[in-house]
Amino acid sequence: MSESPPTAAPVCYRHPSRETWVRCTRCERPICPDCMRDASVGHQCPECVAEGSRTQRSARTAFGGSVAGRSGTVTKTLIALNVIAAVIGVALYGIDTLIPRGGLFTNVTQFQWFGGVLGPSVAYPTEQGQVIYTGIYDGGVYRLITAMFIHYGIIHLLFNMWALWAVGRALEATLGRFRYAALYLLAGIGGNVAAFIISPNSPTAGASTAIFGLFAAFFVISRKLGGDTRQILIVLVLNLVITFTLPGISWAGHVGGLVTGALVGAILAYAPRDRRTLVQAIGLGVVLVALIGLTLAKVVSVTA
Repeated sequence: MSESPPTAAPVCYRHPSRETWVRCTRCERPICPDCMRDASVGHQCPECVAEGSRTQRSARTAFGGSVAGRSGTVTKTLIALNVIAAVIGVALYGIDTLIPRGGLFTNVTQFQWFGGVLGPSVAYPTEQGQVIYTGIYDGGVYRLITAMFIHYGIIHLLFNMWALWAVGRALEATLGRFRYAALYLLAGIGGNVAAFIISPNSPTAGASTAIFGLFAAFFVISRKLGGDTRQILIVLVLNLVITFTLPGISWAGHVGGLVTGALVGAILAYAPRDRRTLVQAIGLGVVLVALIGLTLAKVVSVTA
């Protein structure tokens, strides 16, 4: 009696030269060790893993954001932008932009005039004559954004970046990247709009407008989640005391950022779950339109 020929070993569907007895638990095609992807049961091939990723709903935070925010990418990027702005200031206008000679908040260099909040156009004296910097009254609305990335020296910069690192990562992990970035920018702009309205003839710079907004949003969100808010409340009170005690600090900018951050935080935290993203987007849009309206109203009241 003749023996039956041995059965040939299956080969990987992606690598025909490799024999394998392992099959994908989803499509049952043979896969070699290089093609194996760990699954809840057994292994899957790369194509089935990709298909599962497309059909599986991505994980979300309590407020609808992507869990990718746990990496802190936006916070790191914001810190990098502030540091880059400081380096550009030194490169263009000298070391005085980073190490002021007149004190922490009293030395206003050409860099602060260039990018800080300021109502009217300003003639800045230089060795070559004068440089005219356009103010918000004259269309320089970019200052409402650039001002939150410019600082009065290295101490001012380091303090704000430490605060941003301390509170920003937790908020980014809770809200997700896009919601957190929107919170930061709206709070910063809100603080700068308040500074412009209250004291339009004074240059104002620093990330503290946005950071005060982060503090306020952290408080609101912690209350929503049922967390302990005593520590952040103490931090807020201490910073407000410093704001109203030390000379040269823009109290309007800090309070404006605080109020805007609390409002944005409430919109993100209390939006109804069934239509959360839509309500959050509309709410943040309303805040932005309101800030634009307040800016235009101030400009019209002065230039009309």
